[in-house]
Amino acid sequence: MVKIDIISGFLGAGKTTLIKKLLKDGFQGEQVVLIENEFGEIGIDGGFLKEAGIQIREMNSGCICCSLVGDFGTSLKEVVTKYNPDRILIEPSGVGKLSDVIKAVQGVQDEVDIKLNSYTTVVDAKKCKMYMKNFGEFFDNQIQYAGAIIMSRTDIASEKKVQESLELLRSLNKDAAIITTPIENLDGKKLVEVMEHPVSLEQEMLEEEHEHHHHDGECGCGHDHEEHEHHHHHDGECGCGHDHEEHEHHHHHDGECGCGHDHEEHEHHHHHDGECGCGHDHHHHHADEVFTSWGRETIKKYTREGLEKILEALSESDKYGIILRAKGMLPAEDGTWIYFDMVPEETEIREGAPEYTGRLCVIGSKLDEHALEELFGIA
Repeated sequence: MVKIDIISGFLGAGKTTLIKKLLKDGFQGEQVVLIENEFGEIGIDGGFLKEAGIQIREMNSGCICCSLVGDFGTSLKEVVTKYNPDRILIEPSGVGKLSDVIKAVQGVQDEVDIKLNSYTTVVDAKKCKMYMKNFGEFFDNQIQYAGAIIMSRTDIASEKKVQESLELLRSLNKDAAIITTPIENLDGKKLVEVMEHPVSLEQEMLEEEHEHHHHDGECGCGHDHEEHEHHHHHDGECGCGHDHEEHEHHHHHDGECGCGHDHEEHEHHHHHDGECGCGHDHHHHHADEVFTSWGRETIKKYTREGLEKILEALSESDKYGIILRAKGMLPAEDGTWIYFDMVPEETEIREGAPEYTGRLCVIGSKLDEHALEELFGIA
């Protein structure tokens, strides 16, 4: 089965730079075909991509997302038959709707052995607000339907501008992974991983906690949480806001609501029937009554010393709530990345590889979100 990856974004956003990075560092050993759908003109990016040994079929007869569904299907079949690639990258015109490109691919899935693998939108961090204002419907659509969003030019935009753009993008899409780290600082495999399986830090931690309780039975609070599947406010509702893997990226395309997401799958699974080993009847208890999570994405830069003080305060003071665990990957002022992992009375801080954006998460009960924001300096 051939993987189909769609790389969307307005003209000049940095799609070609991303594609070159992926071809060089992310897709080694794979046979890749790039389908360009330039808007009217000959594909100007075709030349140097051909030099990289990539086979290209350019379709310049119009916009894939308008009238080319038929032509697109024929072209896609031809590419699959002729080259039998592992992966096809589709770079649609910068003026189209991502949802229409996705529909075009879905429209031929029954005829061709393909799998809609990922859909990523590249956004210029410096022009986000302007594009949103001037090209509302088209820009919004590209953001709303993206599984991952890559912010380009974050290295030359001000921290304030990047944070503003990040918040604008998050207001349109609460689920997508938003990459703020310059892609040249990221490993190609990391990029592919985030594009294909974007999982929020909160989701990772909750799964780890679930595994912990599944194997160990009881936590320090004396309650058996095994049945509390921790999906209560993480089906598209967490602070980082990514709901991905369980929905296989299809939750964006079948529904009819204004945000373009299918919320049908987002049922809250509360399995609190009967009694747990601690003898307490949890029938009426929701998971967030046992513990909640607070998560944030941030581009704020930290120092190791500053983070040590933050975690010390978090561990020693109950003003922030009862902390079960805290974890994060944050950019440092010296250009490195700081990873931390904290459980009561135990803290680990180390240097780590660049992450796609700064992320932190706290799990506990009775969390004071405002106090946590102030503590981490992101209020």
